[in-house]
Amino acid sequence: MPNTEQELLIKKTFGCVRFVYNQMLAERKEQYEKNQEAKEAIKKLKTPTPAKYKKEYPWLKEVDSLALANAQLNLNTAYRNFFRDKKIGFPKFKSKRHDKKSYTTNNQRGTIRLIDAKTIRLPKLKNVRIKLHRQLPNDAFIKSATISQTPTGKYYISILIENDAKITPKTAKPETTLGLDYSSKSLYIDSEGNSAQYPRYYRQAEAKLKKAQRKLSKRKKGSKNREKQRQKVAKIHEKVANQRKEFLHKLSRQITNAYDAIAIENLNMRGMAQGLKLAKSTNGNGFGMLKTFLAYKLAEQGKKLDLPPLRKRT
Repeated sequence: MPNTEQELLIKKTFGCVRFVYNQMLAERKEQYEKNQEAKEAIKKLKTPTPAKYKKEYPWLKEVDSLALANAQLNLNTAYRNFFRDKKIGFPKFKSKRHDKKSYTTNNQRGTIRLIDAKTIRLPKLKNVRIKLHRQLPNDAFIKSATISQTPTGKYYISILIENDAKITPKTAKPETTLGLDYSSKSLYIDSEGNSAQYPRYYRQAEAKLKKAQRKLSKRKKGSKNREKQRQKVAKIHEKVANQRKEFLHKLSRQITNAYDAIAIENLNMRGMAQGLKLAKSTNGNGFGMLKTFLAYKLAEQGKKLDLPPLRKRT
């Protein structure tokens, strides 16, 4: 948990990263709108560097320069995705109220390191008190850290590591396999006829959430009471998300330990979530998250995940 001074610097970094991202995007957008006919030339245009803005806005020097540099990399990725597939849409400006509050910084010669189980060293912030989720492998090298804040005001640090651990495939030919088909009611039905019996946490909290949201809509914008009520709504959403994540972590671990290979139905979950009849169930059960958890848990044990080409349900 950061102290008051560290919290202030973190919030300042969030704002600076968002500001630099929007400044760079505004310049690229102006160039693109003026030269749409020269598409290949636009693709090769370089995004302005964050250093360009430090003379005009000297307060940018107060925050971690690597956080600003990563904002540039994120914008370049957004542009590459746009030119690869126009359906993704043109990169959008970041909003103070609606976008996720986070920034990423890189490890340079030990600028990011664990001091002990309760302390981590971060650029600019120095020593920050933490609750360590799990120990890092002994040979792990920390590459970067992402600092984020949830809508309820909690802070998290996600650490990206690299190590030399070699994963040996469990068997050349899987001895035990399991197939999973999506189910909007119970999460999935497996090839043995069993269902996940997903508790549907969002449905359980729906009445309470609606009541809290109605109260929020009646609060005056900008008032302290509205902010307090917004926090209550955010806490309900956060609890549902944590319940879902815990259930899926435990379930994916059970499946991974029991089988050598998993074949899972690959659906366009985002498309299904846009439908009127399946939207709540699709968004609420986390089938896409289950696929992600299974993928890395199976890979850790040298097991296989069979994910066929994406298809639409009819």
